[in-house]
Amino acid sequence: MKNLLLALALCSAAPALAQTAKKATTTKKTTVVKKAPAKKAATPAKKTTTTTTTKTAAAATPAPAPVAPLTEAEAASGLREALTTGITKAVGFASEKDGFNLNDDIRIQFPPDAQLVSTTLSALPGPIGKQAVEQVTNLLNRAAETAAPAAKDIFMNALQQLTLTDALTLVTSSQKDAATQLLRKNSEAALNAALRPSIVQSLDQVGANSAYAKLIERYNKIPLVTPASANLTDYVTKETVDGLFILLAQQEAKIRQNPAAQSTALLKRVFGGK
Repeated sequence: MKNLLLALALCSAAPALAQTAKKATTTKKTTVVKKAPAKKAATPAKKTTTTTTTKTAAAATPAPAPVAPLTEAEAASGLREALTTGITKAVGFASEKDGFNLNDDIRIQFPPDAQLVSTTLSALPGPIGKQAVEQVTNLLNRAAETAAPAAKDIFMNALQQLTLTDALTLVTSSQKDAATQLLRKNSEAALNAALRPSIVQSLDQVGANSAYAKLIERYNKIPLVTPASANLTDYVTKETVDGLFILLAQQEAKIRQNPAAQSTALLKRVFGGK
């Protein structure tokens, strides 16, 4: 009888045991599946390590060596080269046809003491009035253009006489035409005297003297006017030199301010850091 009861009890417990075993298996499988994301999380950690290594390598690149300070000798050589380049270009521009005549910055007008001549005759019609004034003005500028090539050697000689003891100050100056101003201060009078013979020749060559003298003669015949002088040489010489210095100052400013105008290694060295 006991054996029979024991057998019945075992039969009744069997389904429960089977269900428990099934749950255990399912739990085990679920646990295995949940472990999978842990493997994926390890990959970003590897990338982070690689990035850190790259940044460390980049940071280890040595910094560029510091640029040596500009010496006075370099500054003086650079200024002379800049002025030489500027003189060559300024004289070249001034020597072209209409280099003076069509450049409003340097176009030569009637002398101050003959402005009344220009104003008075310009009010008259035809070839004896405005046309004659315009013709003479053009000829004054043609004379300057014709004489301009002779100014190059004169400028170069004046440049060689400069002692640029304050070269570093000039290079770092906030004035974009500092070197031109120094050259003008030291050589303008000599340049006027040296260029004068070329102006005399060019005024005659282009016919400016003759045309201007006729205009002045016509003006002086007007009743009650104060007679005007017909001498142009000193005035046109001064205006030509003034115009060349203006062009030179413009060229210096370009070299100082425009990297494209710093055409040599020395110019880049002296002016490139400004």
